[in-house]
Amino acid sequence: MSTATLTGVCPECETDLTVPPVVQGETLACPECMLTLRVEDVQDGSLSLQMVEVQLRDWGQ
Repeated sequence: MSTATLTGVCPECETDLTVPPVVQGETLACPECMLTLRVEDVQDGSLSLQMVEVQLRDWGQ
């Protein structure tokens, strides 16, 4: 049995990503731009990735 990997493209920097098996809803970080991405869909070994809006703390400025 071979180790399956999934492929996707970062929506921000367009880096090709190859990751071990993940499931819909998981998050991962792009190794190039360090953006947090959420797996929206997995089809035939291809990931549909969506940028996660990171909530920054509001320091009252």
